[in-house]
Amino acid sequence: MVSEDRAAGRLGLTSVGPTEVADCDLVIAFGGDGTIIRAAHLCSEKGTPILGVHFGRFGFVTQCMPEDIGAVLSAFQDGEHRTERRMMLETALVRGERAVATIHTLNESVLQRTVTDRMLTFDVEVNGQALTSYPADGVMVSTPTGSTGYNLSAGGPVVDPSVDALILTALAPHTLSARPLVLGASSVVKLRLNSGGDAVLSGDGQTRLHLLPGDYVEIRRSERTTNLVTIQNGDFLYKLRNRLFWSQSILGENE
Repeated sequence: MVSEDRAAGRLGLTSVGPTEVADCDLVIAFGGDGTIIRAAHLCSEKGTPILGVHFGRFGFVTQCMPEDIGAVLSAFQDGEHRTERRMMLETALVRGERAVATIHTLNESVLQRTVTDRMLTFDVEVNGQALTSYPADGVMVSTPTGSTGYNLSAGGPVVDPSVDALILTALAPHTLSARPLVLGASSVVKLRLNSGGDAVLSGDGQTRLHLLPGDYVEIRRSERTTNLVTIQNGDFLYKLRNRLFWSQSILGENE
């Protein structure tokens, strides 16, 4: 058993660098969804399975509670586990018709204004066809896995992670006609800035790339997947019910 550099000393384990993590048979991520996202960035290229142990707040992507880890590891060793293949996004920053940067994300890719800039206007194309222009703080494309993350906070729909789809959501749009849109997984979304100002491409909240005038962003389904180890059926619905407090009545005890 080995651990990443930051935790190896405390755990008394041999340390491995970020590029070596994906060579393991199983990666165990202790934390919340942010920890799973970091593990996904390290493991998705090789498809290394990830077991997420819930030590965060919501934990929609984590797969087991701390007290269950022994049973889950035993099931993994005995081959009694299931692997959920979560789709990812491939996002290219295009400059002069050439991709100058490409990122792969589990949750979302976002083109948005910088903190100090005013509201901007974003042109949106889907499969080469002009869709709309959003006067907004930004535009997000998320996966079903990411639908319970930033997308949920922005008013986008919750989508079952077993569905293959792209979710298009405007951030704080200055128009009443803006509505979240669920697109087919084979769709290609192009985002371009249609006004002066500074915009930033953000991937899973971990990568930030600044756009230059004339740049655009192209988002499609990635060939990579994040493979999550699980042993419980209906896990996503259970999490919705309990972590969004749908299981608690809003009525008083006497009502």
